[in-house]
Amino acid sequence: MSNANSKKYPDTPDGRYFVVRSRLWRKSNPSLPADDRAALVKQLMDARRALRGTPAPSDRDAAHAAVDQAKTALGERGPVWWTDGAPDYNRKMVKNTPYSEWFDSLPADRD
Repeated sequence: MSNANSKKYPDTPDGRYFVVRSRLWRKSNPSLPADDRAALVKQLMDARRALRGTPAPSDRDAAHAAVDQAKTALGERGPVWWTDGAPDYNRKMVKNTPYSEWFDSLPADRD
């Protein structure tokens, strides 16, 4: 599942994470139907837009909750979407995970 940023933000070989500033970030569940994914991404972007500016604290709390709900539904947070029992390394520094050797083998301009 490659994208325009995959050179700048490399995907792990198993496709579960991408790396930004040496930190792993869980990718969306690749088995989500395209229509569902599109609707969830729209919800996520709407919630992020609601955080712009200085909304009232209650509005801000609701927007944060909406972001979390969308990211969980996409598979980026909450229970993992893979089924092989592998642990979750979301938000971990790649050097502290089993991906460290792979990451060290990438070109220096990797992230």
